[in-house]
Amino acid sequence: MRLQTKNLKNDRASGFALGETLIAFAILSIVFAGLIYGYVQANRMAEWTSMSLAAQSYASEGAEQARAADWRPRDWPVTNGYGTMDELTNGTLIVTNDIMDVPIKGSPTNTDFSFWVTNYISVQTYSVNPAIRTIRSDCKWTFPLTGQVQSNTVVLLRAGDQ
Repeated sequence: MRLQTKNLKNDRASGFALGETLIAFAILSIVFAGLIYGYVQANRMAEWTSMSLAAQSYASEGAEQARAADWRPRDWPVTNGYGTMDELTNGTLIVTNDIMDVPIKGSPTNTDFSFWVTNYISVQTYSVNPAIRTIRSDCKWTFPLTGQVQSNTVVLLRAGDQ
């Protein structure tokens, strides 16, 4: 009967050393951290984009409502105010507060999950002859993840009797 002897040199070389294993885990954790960070950033940008689009729609809505106001610069006598020939006079500033139209959890009236938006609509004379006015709608909103105030703006030029 012949005795088998183990070759210790070959047995030691057949596995992974502790240092190699730790380096592999370090590389794996860095890769996973990068993947998670990328996912979080993509989610953050998607949320910012949805809120910015809702604010842009709100600014457009305010500008279009101001544009729909009656303004007939050639009528005589000149009258100002609601139901007259000039409903939005030069220098008019309208401020409205509302809840931004983005998907939220809970009821839309719940202030815990609501995103508030403020719209500033101003009307200025751009030209006297021909009569042209500038309607500017600035929509201010706060991005909840950073707390920074953001702004979306719509500017329209409007001639009389349009």
